[in-house]
Amino acid sequence: MTPRRIDGPQDGAKIVLAHGAGAPMDSPFLEHFARALAARGLCVVRFEFPYMRARREGRRPPPDREPVLLACWREVIAAEGGGGRVVIGGKSLGGRMASRVADEVGARGLVCLGYPFHPPGKPERLRVSHLAGLRTPALILQGTRDPFGNREEVAAYALSAAIRVHWIEDGDHSLKPRASSGRSEPQNLDEAAAAIAAFVGGLGGGR
Repeated sequence: MTPRRIDGPQDGAKIVLAHGAGAPMDSPFLEHFARALAARGLCVVRFEFPYMRARREGRRPPPDREPVLLACWREVIAAEGGGGRVVIGGKSLGGRMASRVADEVGARGLVCLGYPFHPPGKPERLRVSHLAGLRTPALILQGTRDPFGNREEVAAYALSAAIRVHWIEDGDHSLKPRASSGRSEPQNLDEAAAAIAAFVGGLGGGR
């Protein structure tokens, strides 16, 4: 069974978050969101893909292949009571893989913290084909200067009407602004957490 970490009230609306490609489930980024969402009444479940668990043991494998990542997501969702009981998502890779299974498992909702629309510097290598027909209500938190997909680029994509993109001003792929912007990292992260809490609160009791 995939190990999981749980924060917040056990009877709160449940959101399951996966990590990005390079940092674990207890990275400062996901720690911030776990605390911020738990403080807003959500039950936050975090887990790690097999390759990240291996890295904790001193090995350095690359990220797992997509079939392994998707199977891991399905296992965790089933363990949490099924898709109709949970909102799923995560940071970058974790959110992208969640978006691949959201409709299949009947997730209540989908939250992506910095969606990797394309690799940096390679806008022609899009990862959006499945997003055009997505039926699951979705919220993407995206920095306006994210090298994986900025505001101008994303505006040209054919995204499902079920997807809402919340733009975080001057944020990079981790929503961090430049000092010259007049905004702070905690300010951006708290704005994102508030938007997630509002989104989850508006989903009702399930699908």
